Order: sequence, then structure tokens, then C-alpha cells
Amino acid sequence: MYTLGINAAFHDSAACILKNGQLLAAAEDERFTHVKHGKRPIPFSAYELPFHAIDYCLKTANIHLSDVDHIAYSFDPYLLMDPNDVVQQKVELPLDPAKRLMPEKWLSPWDPLFLSSIINAPGQLIDGYPHHLQERFRDAGVTKDRWHFIEHHLSHASSAFLPSPYMEAAVLTVDGRGEKATTTFSMGSGNDLRRISQVDMPHSLGLLYEKVTSHLGFLHSSDEYKVMALASYGKPVFTNAFRSMINMRNNGIYTINDDEMVELLGPARKKGDPFTDHHFNIAHSLQLVLQESVLELASWLKNETGADNLCFAGGVALNCVLNAKLRDAGLFKNIWVQPAAGDAGTALGAAMWVDATERRSTRKDFKMDHAYWGPEYGDDEIESFLKWTKTPYRKMTNIAEETAELLIADKIIGWFQGRMEFGPRALGSRSILASPLHAEMQARLNEVKDREDFRPVAPVVMEDKAGEWFEGASYSPFMLFVYDVKEEKRGMIPAVTHVDGTARIQTVNRQQHEQYYNLLEAFYNKTGVPVLINTSFNTLGKPIVCTPRDAIECFWSSPFDALVIGSFLVEK
Repeated sequence: MYTLGINAAFHDSAACILKNGQLLAAAEDERFTHVKHGKRPIPFSAYELPFHAIDYCLKTANIHLSDVDHIAYSFDPYLLMDPNDVVQQKVELPLDPAKRLMPEKWLSPWDPLFLSSIINAPGQLIDGYPHHLQERFRDAGVTKDRWHFIEHHLSHASSAFLPSPYMEAAVLTVDGRGEKATTTFSMGSGNDLRRISQVDMPHSLGLLYEKVTSHLGFLHSSDEYKVMALASYGKPVFTNAFRSMINMRNNGIYTINDDEMVELLGPARKKGDPFTDHHFNIAHSLQLVLQESVLELASWLKNETGADNLCFAGGVALNCVLNAKLRDAGLFKNIWVQPAAGDAGTALGAAMWVDATERRSTRKDFKMDHAYWGPEYGDDEIESFLKWTKTPYRKMTNIAEETAELLIADKIIGWFQGRMEFGPRALGSRSILASPLHAEMQARLNEVKDREDFRPVAPVVMEDKAGEWFEGASYSPFMLFVYDVKEEKRGMIPAVTHVDGTARIQTVNRQQHEQYYNLLEAFYNKTGVPVLINTSFNTLGKPIVCTPRDAIECFWSSPFDALVIGSFLVEK
């Protein structure tokens, strides 16, 4: 049985394909279209489906859309519909929703347009595809029994629990918003999820973080990770202001009133304005209060379930500093965070939920122990493209050894190997790599990528050496937790040691990514340091590269020193 998962309602449009419970492929649409996050999360973009990601998934499975048994879409528009409108199959679409008073039955005056677009997604899928992708889409039909609208937070929860290593776990989801829910508490057992409680719109920790992201001059639903990085430079000056906005109750429920944000925090920063201590303090205070709030929610969930394990998803679960606080609090023995915890991962969650339900499977068939589910390109294909573009190159006899020598010489390397990562993190398939031995490398990389000066760069470390360099580290393959850099090691890897003494690490072993591990091992044998800088292979405002063409274009238009693509080396 083939199940296609689709996320398209808000942002990070993505698709995945399962065969009898096994994941075959998953990818975000942005990697193919070069539009960051696939699209902006606005009501009149809801009709856009991730056709390129869907096409890739169908191609990987070697099937056509007509061969798919079930299609799972990670949003249920009917949860927001008036029952009378559903019966009559009619809603009013104002010509200019922004100028209309909002009827009581809608959360937003744009909801009729937004929901209508989603309800018509099945039709859009079978006849709205780009012409050049028609081969795998044409002559397909979508019947009601094949199409499944799956609640957004159920999709998040499923993406967290079903591919996790646990048979039983408490499940927490926190994001901006779903249909109504913004935070949910569940208990997972086998292939089942039981909803315990939820927080509904308009009260949302995720939306509060988004609003402060905008207040600090960044792009909401996109730049929240920059606020997390900024937080390390500040002081808790505004913690009481944020605590006054959040009313935490002792039953897992909270309310938020941020109407007086400007009065409490001061005027918003305009994009391009310099950062001051004032902005650092806002970010720091927000991060602290978010951590307090989520820890309180997790504590309540622990008391309700008594579970030893926690699974976590939703956009807030991409906050690696928060994740580390959850880990260190000791509420749960084990924590597993979905590597595509944002909305892209709901495509996987919706598909896994429908697959388990339709097959009536009571056992877990799939464990997500890596994130390499995207396209890959063999040496023949890569070399053919290099020749066609008249790109000078040479074939390497020992990729790991030769690349390690370049890194020791402080060269900045584009690294293109194997299947592309699913989720927002570059994890050694589409990465920029550099030596961590000199502090100035962090500034060099930010200049290469045209990033803000305060942005840290992250380390990748051999899994079997992680505990020697980072406090308490052992297994962290998805770069979703920060760890303290051991004090005696900080001077040896200054480029990846953040201002607060932490690092957002990725561990890797040979089974997960052999070529990547071999490179780390070669660098370690030559320097005594089993750590490299790993940042995403892209530049400002662009998605992570996907194809050899993307890699070559990014390389030649940026001040990289070399590109290791498959078995080939391209140098400037």
C-alpha cells in the first residue's frame, strides 16, 4: 500500500511517500523551486501544492499518482467550517476580506478563501500540476475514500511518536497554530495516540515567538532561529514583561495577552537598523520565559501520563536551546524530537497516521534514525553535468583524506554527498564544512553566507568521541540539542563555541553516513580533533541546495574555496 503525505496549508510545503509503513522518500518543495519555505503562509497561497516534492516522491517509488492508495493532507478544513456551510457546500468569499467586518464564525476574515483553497486541494492535485511534471500526474483521479484531511496537530504528534524509537511515550506539540489547536498533549502507545488536552487559538506560544521575531525586525514564520541565536547576547531585563503576557494555569492550559507588547518592550526595530543591547535583552528574556513555560507544560504532561519517554514536535521543537533545557530538567528519561519538527514534518505524520489506520497495523514498522530521504546523484550523473557546464574538476582517489587536507589548510568546502536531508538542518549531505580550529572561521563563514555577525556555526562530531568534547553528549544525529563545550576543549574548537559556551552539535556514526564519518575520522587522525564546522549549503534567502546544478551555481557565486561533489573536486 502506497500512502502519499502532503503539507501545504501554511509554509514549508513538503511531501513524502510510504510503502506498507516504510518511508521511501521525503522532501520540502523549496529545494526544487528555490523559494524559501516553499511559500509565505498567507491565505491566498493555500492553493499551492508541493508538486515538485510530490513528483520526486513518486519517482523514487517508481509509481504514478494513480498508483497511490491513500493521500494524507496535514490540515482538516472542516474543523473550522460552520456545519450549515458544509451541508450547503457554500461560503461567502468577500471581494476584499481585509475591509470586511469579520463574521463571528470565522477566526479571520480570510478564512473562507483559505479553507476553500484547501477543500479544493484534491482537484488541484489532479489537474493543477506544472506541465513539465505531467508524466506522473496525468490520468489520475482522487476519490473521497483515497483523500484524508488529517488534523494539523495530530499530524505533528504522529510525526513525533510514530517514527520514534519508543513503544510508549508522552507527546507534546507546540507551534504557531493548526486549525484551532496551538499546543496539544497526547499519550502514544503502539500505533495509537490519545489526545489528553489542548490549547486553542488565539493563545499560542509559537505565535508569541513569531510576533517578537517581527518586533525585532526579522521575518516571522522564517527567522525565529535568529532570535534564539540573538538571545545568548542579552540579559533577562524583560522577563517580567513576558511573564505578564502569559498566564500559565496548573492544568496544562495557558492564555496569552500580548496587546501591550510595544508598551512593554518599546518600539519595534526596523530591518537594517543596528542591534543594540535592548534587542539582545528582548530576545534573551523571550527565550527564558519560553523555556519556563514549556517546562511547566511538560511537567504537567509528565504528571498526567507518568511516561518515561517524551516525543516533541511543532515549530517550537526546533528551538535547540529549549530542547536542551527539557533534556536537562530530567522530567523524562528519554526525549526524541522529530528532525523535521516544523510544518514539513506534518506530511510524514499525516501519512504515517493514515497508513497505520488503513492497514490496521498495531506494531511499529518504521524507526527514523536518520534524515537522508531526499534526492541523490551518482558520479556518472555528476560528472556528466560538470563536463556539460565546462566546469574544471578532477576525480579524487581518497575523498576523505584529500578533503581533510583542504580543511586543515583553512579552506571552506561545499560538501555534496548522498541523499539530501529532510528537514531544516544540513546534516552532512548538503553542507558547508570548515575547520573549527581558529576562531575567525565563524566570521568568515558568516561573510561567505552573508549572515548576521551574531549567528553561531555548529559542530559535527564523531559519535564515539562526542562525550570527550561536549558535556554529556552521546547520540544527537539531528542537531536539535545544545551541549556545553567542555571547558578544556573550548580553546581547541573556538569557531564552534558560542558566546555562552555551548554548541548545537550533530553526532554521526559510520552507519548513518559513511563518507561523512570517514572525513571526520581523517581530520581527527591528522589534527587530534574529531570535530568540523557544519553549516547549511546555501546563501542568504536561498534554500539548501538539492541538485548538482544548485551546488555549482552556489559555489561559483559565493566565496567558497572548493566543492567536493560526489567523487569530484572543483577548486577556485
